Amino acid sequence: MEWREEGIVLGVRRQGETSVVVELMTRDRGRHLGLVRGGRSRKQQPVLQPGNQVEATWRARLDEHMGTFVIEPVELRAARLMETPIGLHGIQLLAAHLRLLPERDPHPRLYDGLAIIAEHLGDAGRSGELILRFELALLEELGFGLDLGACAATGSREDLVYVSPKSGRAVSRGAGLPWHDRMLALPEFLAREGGRADETALADGFRLTRHFFARHVWDARGIDEPPSREGVLAAIRAASVHAAALGTGPAA
Repeated sequence: MEWREEGIVLGVRRQGETSVVVELMTRDRGRHLGLVRGGRSRKQQPVLQPGNQVEATWRARLDEHMGTFVIEPVELRAARLMETPIGLHGIQLLAAHLRLLPERDPHPRLYDGLAIIAEHLGDAGRSGELILRFELALLEELGFGLDLGACAATGSREDLVYVSPKSGRAVSRGAGLPWHDRMLALPEFLAREGGRADETALADGFRLTRHFFARHVWDARGIDEPPSREGVLAAIRAASVHAAALGTGPAA
């Protein structure tokens, strides 16, 4: 068995004295593991870092075997990602999210999202929105997608400001007002195009996805929220404060 495809490195673990097991996210073959012989060498180590784009050739005698990778660099962005807190925590969070998916289960939409985010993790404002939309897409791929297009009570597409914590459906201001203290906030930029993804809106958005990950995924599997998620949120908050101090951010 053999195939060749580009992928993004999610993680690496030691295997023996000189080899490593590399975890890749590929577009057509999903999250895939393989042994890289000599992966701890000086030549290979800089290539086998999370966030790097590589071309992998996978070989195995049988399809169900882990198999071996031969890895060639395509774009080495790991060093740049490790220069900033949001880059460092961001790639760790995305890897943790993708590990919620079955191995070798293709999710091309998530692969494309990962590739876009990896290119913009140096921009705290933009990467925050991209990561949030990635979380919404992941919930959908896991079978727990939110319906934010119309009010669950009236069918209206106007003035959507809440999300039901039970159904994951949007609720308009008027319909949700009697239960507003039980509702989750729906950021305007998720409810309609053109809304601003400022610090408050991003915080509301991440609070929204956290609720549904906890409700449907983390608690059900007996796992904790990835620590890197709080690292990402802290980096976004810090960047927003810094931008406001300089007079360049939305809070200025």
